[in-house]
Amino acid sequence: MRAIIVAVNVNQSQQRFKYQIEELEGLVEAAEGVVLGKVYQKRESPDPAYYIGRGKVKEIAQLVEGIGADTVVFNVNLSPVQISNLSKELGVEVLDRTDLILQIFFKRAKTKQAKLQVELAYLQHQLPRIYSQKGKELSRIGGGMKTKGAGEKLGEIKTRAIKDRISKIKSQLKEIEKQKKQQRKRREDNPDILNVALVGYTNAGKSSLLYKLTKRETFISDQLFATLDTKTSFIYFPDIGKKVILTDTVGFVEDMPQEIMDAFMTTLQELEESDLILHVIDISDENWTMKKQTVEDVLRKLKLEDKPIITVMNKIDKVIPSEEYLEPDVAENTVTVSTLKGWNMIKLFDILRKYAIKKGESHG
Repeated sequence: MRAIIVAVNVNQSQQRFKYQIEELEGLVEAAEGVVLGKVYQKRESPDPAYYIGRGKVKEIAQLVEGIGADTVVFNVNLSPVQISNLSKELGVEVLDRTDLILQIFFKRAKTKQAKLQVELAYLQHQLPRIYSQKGKELSRIGGGMKTKGAGEKLGEIKTRAIKDRISKIKSQLKEIEKQKKQQRKRREDNPDILNVALVGYTNAGKSSLLYKLTKRETFISDQLFATLDTKTSFIYFPDIGKKVILTDTVGFVEDMPQEIMDAFMTTLQELEESDLILHVIDISDENWTMKKQTVEDVLRKLKLEDKPIITVMNKIDKVIPSEEYLEPDVAENTVTVSTLKGWNMIKLFDILRKYAIKKGESHG
């Protein structure tokens, strides 16, 4: 992907807009693309036909031709009409924010469940676009004659096929969820097992933390959505006879697309049935407060804000030169760590131990 980024600021603060642009660049990189150019526009409201102004469309078309880009990526979600109009005017692939995230998810999904969830999200995102695409793509069926009716007919066929596939995927995911629910129920009913879910903004270091706590091998990379599949491992405390099951969930991003939220609801059930949530934050990220808020908003949306939550401030090694400079945590239910260096991990182990004992006592 040789991409031009188009960032549109509709009534946002400059700080949030800058953060969105940086994140979009990270998403393009995670999709194995390269950013060749950036175009910015500030608007009071989106243009119904193109989202951006018509003059800006011409400017982007010239830039596409001049630097040889093959993709134009927007920092917002576009309507089917906007995608169709922009594709015709620019002559290259046009992706909105959800398209880009789904491309990354397709590359990263490994398990059957994750692949089905990504396909479901993709089909639900594409369904409204079918009829707006019929001009160039669907009219080929007409062989050069008037093709409005043919395009509509093909659109109906594609719509029916997609709806059938969505129905089948949902059935398969229900079966997977039924099996997982039985497994979770056995864990939930066991007073000797503490169920812990790891949540956080993508690239906050959840996979690194899972490895540091459990020594389970997992793919770790400094990029957005490095891992997508849910991973579960455990810690056993022999002195108290308790086991802590840790589950790493999909990372969040700002304005998590609804199609993805809906498709990954099976995975997010792990959060609902956990005894404790570890909210992992990259403290070295200058935008960590906004990202923290994003995750908290998602937890509220899932009605999980009342669960016990431990905030794990990770990557402190990028902020201070050595462990000697580590200050005591003042905020309640907060621990500052470096999973890379192992700083303060004993404190986190102690917190997990206390919660494991507490769960056993509550069932006693």
